[in-house]
Amino acid sequence: MAGRASGSIFGLAYGDALGKPTEFLDMRRIERQYGPGGPREPEGDPALVTDDTQMGLAVGEGLLDALGNPPFTPDLITPIWRRRFIDWARSPDNNRAPGNTCLRAIAGLAEGRPWAEATIRDSKGCGANMRVTPVGLAPGLTDEQRSGAAQLQAALTHGHPTGLAASELTAYAVWWLREGLVTPEELPRALRERCHAQRTTYHERWLGELWQRPGVDTPQEFIARGWDECLAALDRLDAALAVADRGADPCEATGGGWIAEEALATALLCFLLFPDDPVAAIRRGAASSGDSDSIACLAGAFAGAHLGMDAWPAEWAARIEYADRLARLGRAWD
Repeated sequence: MAGRASGSIFGLAYGDALGKPTEFLDMRRIERQYGPGGPREPEGDPALVTDDTQMGLAVGEGLLDALGNPPFTPDLITPIWRRRFIDWARSPDNNRAPGNTCLRAIAGLAEGRPWAEATIRDSKGCGANMRVTPVGLAPGLTDEQRSGAAQLQAALTHGHPTGLAASELTAYAVWWLREGLVTPEELPRALRERCHAQRTTYHERWLGELWQRPGVDTPQEFIARGWDECLAALDRLDAALAVADRGADPCEATGGGWIAEEALATALLCFLLFPDDPVAAIRRGAASSGDSDSIACLAGAFAGAHLGMDAWPAEWAARIEYADRLARLGRAWD
């Protein structure tokens, strides 16, 4: 199916814009303001996005820079992402309720501190994986590069092992869907198998000594905690899919999405409830009681990777904020 990279990166932005006005609303207020199905289309011209898309662009454009100068290594991409993140933090457009963890960690990066010292070591907020979609879209990466890069971009701000594991799973869900390697129905099982296969794999070349902290004896012990917490989130996803209540608040089943593994599980739930209807998937994410923009943006990334650009309403592309930058990434990777 054509245009899957474009479909995914634009889908991320569409979901983000759709969920932006509902992020801090409870279900009663969402339904009163928008009806039971939530917002029908992104608001405004341009339709504004949040820090989710802004940081996704920082990750993606940094990848474009790095992949144009092979070989792709952590030594190459780390300073590029550092600069992109600092530029985002200092931008006047950084006024969309950015996450405190990202701001604190990037402030440390801007001071010149090593990233492993600047990162917020105990944070597994959804900022770890809301921005990782480009790592799943970039072609030509080895398995080790895709896994390492997905975890590294998270680790620059979020040092908790669950943020790392959830970011890798998010990137692989996008990659597998974009490549047609799994069907939506097969995706939860494939993600579960990845958790088991990678449970004691610590990417030292990419993460260095991040694992070292009181009470942790080995890097394998450190990273296993992240994979185990992601498995627990996938258990909740499987239970929710068994019921498949399309009208219910998805956060009631898989969590509010404020933390990385819940953002992954709840976004997957929204996508998998509507695997052939991307607009319905992001509307379900936006009409939720949790971190609506992050849930909807990841649901849109999954849906677009599966269905391609033509599955989205054509008129949305002309008025989404940062359309030219989104299109550049899509063209590079389609």
